[in-house]
Amino acid sequence: MNLELFIARRLYGTRKGVRHISRPAVAIAQWGVTIGAVIMIASICIIVGFKQQVREKVFGFGGHVQMMTYNGNAVGESPLTIDDEFMERLGDIRNVATVQQYVQKTGIIMGEKEYEGVVVKGIGKDYDLSFIESHIIEGTMPTFCDTTPSGSIVISRLIAEKIGVKTGDRINIYFLDKGIKARKLTIGAIYNTHLNEFDAAMAYTDIYTTRGINDWENDKVSGIEIRLDDYSLMENTVEDICDVALYATSMNEEQIIVPTIEELNPAMFAWLGVLDQTVWMILILVVMIAAFTMISGLLIIILEKGNLIGILKAVGAKNVSIRKIFIYYAGFIIGKGLIIGNIIGIGLCLLQQHFKIVAVDPEMYYMDRVPIEFTWLLVPMNIAMFVISVAALVLPSMIISRIEPTKAIKFE
Repeated sequence: MNLELFIARRLYGTRKGVRHISRPAVAIAQWGVTIGAVIMIASICIIVGFKQQVREKVFGFGGHVQMMTYNGNAVGESPLTIDDEFMERLGDIRNVATVQQYVQKTGIIMGEKEYEGVVVKGIGKDYDLSFIESHIIEGTMPTFCDTTPSGSIVISRLIAEKIGVKTGDRINIYFLDKGIKARKLTIGAIYNTHLNEFDAAMAYTDIYTTRGINDWENDKVSGIEIRLDDYSLMENTVEDICDVALYATSMNEEQIIVPTIEELNPAMFAWLGVLDQTVWMILILVVMIAAFTMISGLLIIILEKGNLIGILKAVGAKNVSIRKIFIYYAGFIIGKGLIIGNIIGIGLCLLQQHFKIVAVDPEMYYMDRVPIEFTWLLVPMNIAMFVISVAALVLPSMIISRIEPTKAIKFE
């Protein structure tokens, strides 16, 4: 049996005869680790949740990968020719979940007193509307198809407030295309994702209307949105999509590009990448504070247990062995602190995840409630916090070698 571990366990488990000075020292050290664990869990869950929600919103507006034409400096202005075989080839690629076509056109939307530039995105009945539907705040989502005009449009709350309209109002939209073309559409629904960069620009109608504005045939689209089953496998999937694009290029002599959503929105994803650095900074500070608290507590405990250290040395125990006893003892404190911290931290995160208690300013954070997303990273982070906190105690425990048995032993 490990003698050092046995003695450490007895020291940690007993409360009889423990001086009042050690209890506050142990409690402070343990709660320091507990608070550090709570901060670590909350920080990771909030930042991962924030990144996840913002990314999902960006994906909702453009999928994971897009395919469009490239003509000089213009992207997506020339039509992309598609057919059933082309769409089937894309749909058969491994890791591709959905393949959706769209036709969009930039126009000016007119209210009673104001006007606003907008990108009108035409979509068909097969388009996945779950993202926009989940953010509808007024009205109901119209039914869009590619064979008849719906006469409806979906705009954002931001645009609606700027031009002073509401659901049910009829508005004029003007398009510049070999002259001025106009369409009168009814506002069927208003959405709000809090992602103002996109909300300020995007409106949705049926693909039949936008295709007619461009004077395109039914086999022409502005681009194709491709959503993946596993975002982490994007690089390999894009290579397969490019192979299909090369096939289409050879068939129709069109210059096709296949940008990812990150390439189309570099500033947004660069900003999300900065959040990873923020996580590491928070974790380093948390671990440093927890380690400092444990070091202080360990030194107090060692000084208080000078009599025990003297006795152990007198009976032949080596300094290394005694140091192990106190490091094991500190390990029990750190372990209990981490367990309590995980219970509190996970409990608070679950409350926020289910009841949305804490609100934030949507104009600054792109959402109105603090997001929570649990991740497997919590496991290695807990292990790292335990290992680093214990390792930080090795050097302070060397003070034991300076304690002399003749001066430490006190007869009572």
